[in-house]
Amino acid sequence: MFARRIFGNGVSPLVNSFNTFNSFNGLAAVNACQGHELQQARHASSLKAVKARIKSVQNIRKITKAMKMVAAAKMKADQRRMETGQPFVKPVQDLLARLPQEDKAGTLTLFAVTGDKGLCGGVNTMVSKLSRLTIQEEEAKGNQVKFICMGGKGVASLKRLYGDRFAYSFEDVSKQPWNFTTASIIAERIIAGNPQRLKIVTNKFKSLVAYDTVVRQCASVSDATTIDKTEWSKAIDVYSFEPSIYEVWNDLHEFYLGTMIHGSYLEAATSEQSARMSAMENASKNASEMIDKLSLIYNRARQAKITTELCEIISGASAV
Repeated sequence: MFARRIFGNGVSPLVNSFNTFNSFNGLAAVNACQGHELQQARHASSLKAVKARIKSVQNIRKITKAMKMVAAAKMKADQRRMETGQPFVKPVQDLLARLPQEDKAGTLTLFAVTGDKGLCGGVNTMVSKLSRLTIQEEEAKGNQVKFICMGGKGVASLKRLYGDRFAYSFEDVSKQPWNFTTASIIAERIIAGNPQRLKIVTNKFKSLVAYDTVVRQCASVSDATTIDKTEWSKAIDVYSFEPSIYEVWNDLHEFYLGTMIHGSYLEAATSEQSARMSAMENASKNASEMIDKLSLIYNRARQAKITTELCEIISGASAV
């Protein structure tokens, strides 16, 4: 189990581009840590470059603040859907949770739940990393792995290295409102492959600033015939089935897998939006700090330019 906190996540592609603020044409910036003195700038184009950079960073800050507000609104909606769906998902998950969780030999079907959009910290990266480690671990044991991914980010990060393991991929799922019907369609496609062993890699929502990346063991269709009957009775006999569990197992398993996928996506979507909100907040703070540094450089360069012009005027007057 991997845990990831969102406190320090920013948007590095946006913020790193600001680090070139001290390399403008005709302006030698100050390196305060080394005690260098500010050199006088004689060209107004240098000030224009700094001012243009300040305006650019201000525009980026406006964008990140707006994206934070949008992510906060979406997160509340996703969290509400997750909390509403938990009473429906949790009992079905607990139905087969009593079955013994043991790693058997055989082909593993790995299903990863990722998002279609970025700018949300390491949410999708952690799922891809755990999926990659699971594939390597299973193949080291001599087991074949079939990989199924939901979300464009997971496909983009793993397709190059593990393209031959891909069985199915479901992209642009977030463009349509998520519901149990979509989860059932994905479950039918997975069951059609008759998986011997099945695991789901997803993000488990903990709080607004934290989430866990976990691997969930799912009971497959073949488990009903290969599992020890004594262990099966201990787990299943606490419920009453009419007709018997062996007669309704195929239909029950399809409903069970659809519920597992439905619950995993709801938690993953909430974790993604909370991470995006934190990332946009940190990006806005970084932009504000960069604006302060740029303003300091701009003011120093402007004062140096004014001082240079005054010195030239005084020198000219003295020469006359």
